[in-house]
Amino acid sequence: MLDNLFIFVVSILLVIKGATFATKYAAQLAESFRLSKYTIGFIVVAIISILPETFVAINSSLIGMPSFGLGTLFGSNVADMTLVFTIIILFAGRGIKIKSGILEKNRAYPFLLLLPLVLGMDGYFSRVEGLALIIFGAAFYYTAFRTGVEESAVSQNKNNRYKSLFMLILGMAILLVGSHFTVTSAAAFANILKINPILVGMLVVGLGTTMPELFFALKSVRGHDDDLAVGDILGTVLADSTVVVGILALINPFSFPQKIIYITGFFMVMASVILFIFMRSGRTLSKRESYGLLIFWLIFVTVEFLANK
Repeated sequence: MLDNLFIFVVSILLVIKGATFATKYAAQLAESFRLSKYTIGFIVVAIISILPETFVAINSSLIGMPSFGLGTLFGSNVADMTLVFTIIILFAGRGIKIKSGILEKNRAYPFLLLLPLVLGMDGYFSRVEGLALIIFGAAFYYTAFRTGVEESAVSQNKNNRYKSLFMLILGMAILLVGSHFTVTSAAAFANILKINPILVGMLVVGLGTTMPELFFALKSVRGHDDDLAVGDILGTVLADSTVVVGILALINPFSFPQKIIYITGFFMVMASVILFIFMRSGRTLSKRESYGLLIFWLIFVTVEFLANK
């Protein structure tokens, strides 16, 4: 048991380190192409930030545990929109400013998160449904990208671009290795303790995969770049719910327990609704509202534990 626990902990650390590494250099690379801060966060960094849960989900599907991957995706999304925002607000010691443009661009956000729930009501994702999720997610990202060029951004020289690209690839390689052993060791560890592996995916691995966006957001709010922090988290959640789930279904259509949709999916959509209500109140996320998000996450953990014990 101790061997499995050690491998699991080391694997999670590799996932966190590789993703954090990749996120840092992806942002530097994106800045060199004159993208706005919100676009860098919402698209570029978010795409890198989804790699931990993407690799975990793909590996879990390949070894015949797709429910583990889906639970990890939805569980990390709930944590991103509640616990992660709580931590960065408390770390900043102030409210997080939300620009009106962010709210305007994300009017359809909760409805897009609802899409995988509607398609997965029967406990099965087909290739056609996976393709639909990818198309809707990609269309939303394309719309955001079209309005995301910022003329005043500072350009890097080519040598720095090559360095950033190399370090990005290195980070992704570390991440790939870590994600493979995370799935295999988590499954073995859950079997030994007789815990539902889905619960491990949602509440343990899911939390681990939020670390890249958490670290990036903490660094951003410390520099008063609230747009970067908000964009990264919202972009990561959207990509997980549409593009990543779609990729899993395209690779291998899969069945899963419907309670992942009815319980975890419900909490995910409700977290987005509450988050956007808070964002629109004075266009800030205040400390008081962060406590509300924390309470919501604790309720989620309690319900999931009772439903999957």
